[in-house]
Amino acid sequence: MPTDTLEKTTQPPDKTANTTKNKPKQAPTKPTALPPYHVVLLDDNDHSHEYVMEMLKAIFGYHESMGFTLADKVDSQGRAVVFTTHREHAELKRDQIQAYGNDWRVATCKGSMSAIIVKVED
Repeated sequence: MPTDTLEKTTQPPDKTANTTKNKPKQAPTKPTALPPYHVVLLDDNDHSHEYVMEMLKAIFGYHESMGFTLADKVDSQGRAVVFTTHREHAELKRDQIQAYGNDWRVATCKGSMSAIIVKVED
């Protein structure tokens, strides 16, 4: 075996390569919670309670009774908070509501329901 090969394998490791030992330890930072946003479903006269219930089940997985409660609230109060989450997820859910399609039960219906997102106030 050549000597230069043997010398390379028996040399001590380079002490400057591992710099993590020289860094001061920092306390782990706690992740900050993202600010919450409401997804608010807006009332109109172009969608039935059944449509709202079906749409809420398809998008949010809500049971029929929850869908009925929210559909009734939208009808009586003009709007209802249907979901609360961080902004990006709220935007996705709003977009899914607005892309759900028209209500075949109502002849004058021309498209999906409207929804907005609103930042939850402290």
